[in-house]
Amino acid sequence: MATSPDRLPPTLSFGGGHAVLDPATGAPQRFIDDEAPDRTFLLDPATVTWHGAAHQWGTGHIVTDRGSTRWHTPHALRVRPGEVRADYRLVADLELCVRRTVSPDRIVERYVVRNTGSEPVMITGLGIQTPFADLYEGAERALARAVHAHVFTGGSWAWVLAQPMSGTGRSLGLIVREGALHAYAVESRNKDSLSNVRGHLVLLATDHARNPEAFGGQPTLELAPGQEAAVVWELGWYETADAFLAHTRPPATLSAYAAHVDGDLVIDGARDVACLDPRMTVVREGANRHRLSASAHDTYALHVDGSARTEVLFHLPLREMVQRRARIIMEKHRARERPGLRGHAFLPVDTRTGLTHQEGGWADWSDGSERIAMPILLQLATTRGWLSEECTEPLLDGWAQFAAAHLLDSTAAPRRGSDLHHLGPRLYDAPWLAQFFHDRFNLTGDDGHLCLAARILERNFELGGREHLSLTLSQTALAVASSLAAGGDHRRADGLRGNILDSARYFVKAGRQLPHHEVAYEQSMVAPLLDLLIDAHRLTQDTQFSRAIEERLPWLLAFSGPQPHVRLHGVAIRHWDGYWFGAQRLWGDVFPHHWSTLTACTLRRLPADLRTTTTDRLAEHILAANMANYREDGSATCAFVMPSAVDGRAAHMADPLANDQDWHLTLWMRSTEEEAASSAPTERPH
Repeated sequence: MATSPDRLPPTLSFGGGHAVLDPATGAPQRFIDDEAPDRTFLLDPATVTWHGAAHQWGTGHIVTDRGSTRWHTPHALRVRPGEVRADYRLVADLELCVRRTVSPDRIVERYVVRNTGSEPVMITGLGIQTPFADLYEGAERALARAVHAHVFTGGSWAWVLAQPMSGTGRSLGLIVREGALHAYAVESRNKDSLSNVRGHLVLLATDHARNPEAFGGQPTLELAPGQEAAVVWELGWYETADAFLAHTRPPATLSAYAAHVDGDLVIDGARDVACLDPRMTVVREGANRHRLSASAHDTYALHVDGSARTEVLFHLPLREMVQRRARIIMEKHRARERPGLRGHAFLPVDTRTGLTHQEGGWADWSDGSERIAMPILLQLATTRGWLSEECTEPLLDGWAQFAAAHLLDSTAAPRRGSDLHHLGPRLYDAPWLAQFFHDRFNLTGDDGHLCLAARILERNFELGGREHLSLTLSQTALAVASSLAAGGDHRRADGLRGNILDSARYFVKAGRQLPHHEVAYEQSMVAPLLDLLIDAHRLTQDTQFSRAIEERLPWLLAFSGPQPHVRLHGVAIRHWDGYWFGAQRLWGDVFPHHWSTLTACTLRRLPADLRTTTTDRLAEHILAANMANYREDGSATCAFVMPSAVDGRAAHMADPLANDQDWHLTLWMRSTEEEAASSAPTERPH
């Protein structure tokens, strides 16, 4: 069915919006919210070079014991007002019928595979393309046009919420009403698309052929002669995430998604809850109430009422995990074989072999940058009395000498690693090094460490730090300023505070035009932006900063989806660090990612009029969820790559490299200390 040049493409109207259809396939090319017509809910092949017809909405693939194929162009297509029917011939005796129909406020899509032959067919892969416009073309464009696709493939409980990145405006929600989605995959994530895109999202009824153990196990679908398998979902517009969640008609509610190993979780509303892991105990407490407990630190896949599924976590307390993690760091992550001061460095470790991982010129495996979290963790835990100073002091003293000699140049500018001088200064590293030396001052009382911490921060601002959203910069600068002022050096203290205020004013004026950092836009730009504004407001009580915080808070919250799953609920989307930091070099969503902890810490720092029970609970969950990155013995992963497959490679796995994940524990400890001190008077600049 073709359209003439003077004829518009066919559309399906629903709920104050419409879908623009491809005349050749009957598939949606665009979903348009009439209230925000410039927002792009689907990738646009006119502007996204790696997106084309092969990944159009509703195309897909099937893998069977009789052969495999992809579908795109139907052999028969009928488009009528309010209805589209597309028929496809697949493999052997399998046919696919796709129907799109409209109710007043919904589009209903039915994908029905039918066995027309005389022999049974086993399906081990069935996926449908849903190319949501989850990409980052700079902050201004992302906030105006793009969406975060919050995916939950919970079997019959599955759904996707495509939420505007600005956190304001209507979202597009997809809810499975018949059949089930047991996984999702990512395609087009590679060295060409790089880090500012999420890729093509594929919703999977099963991915058994590629990854049978993913998401708690992938089913096989056997179709007897004449039998059908269907996936039916509806699409609609939603004013709020809460309105959408209510419409999903959840089969159960959980009291929480994570608990201590000596605690429990309660599930209400479900007739049946099952877990195949013998370490979990499920106790029925009435017709629709179950209490869960577990004997070991780990995540646990749950089956709810047979066809729905999710995952929960039982974890060790913070202190105990810090102690176990510290023991591993001290035993396995040290570069003992290196000569001189370099022997005091901390390195990534391959948990499969126990060997430290060599940098080989790859900056994200260096002995600097994110590895600075390891000595910070040891020092914070020592200061708290969680570790013996007798055991940690030689390591910390050695690392301090190593860092001063090899991770800072003669001007106190930070280097990415001891062998990466050619890369030039990395502004992100400055507050981390300053934190270490300031903590060193707090532990030892040596003013030289405080002076060095101050100089690192001053050099950071000289190199452009006022226009850079370095993680934890404002908190670190104000902590160092407070110590300087307490020692009588008000000039340097006021200088640091003044730089923070200048930076805050710069970013207030910039609005949505945030400068590019190592990627164009991400959650770990917005969290330090809010922290900067929060600290500027604490210093001045200026209403321009409180207004700016309130305006930008939805940007941060939009990264965090409401999925009822421990790895996903409230955990900010991150989709590249499996490649940069991991050993398997897998792109694809990382859940939970340790920098999602930034969101939790920022929420705990909000002004009183913006901090709510909801934000406090969200922060609590994010902190707990990141415990999934550690094993019970204290070993760890730097990246759990969530999709079942990425560009065809099996994923849904913990990368074997323990690398940069320890920021979670350090941020949690520091945030707890700040919470305890929050009632103290705030120092103002002189």
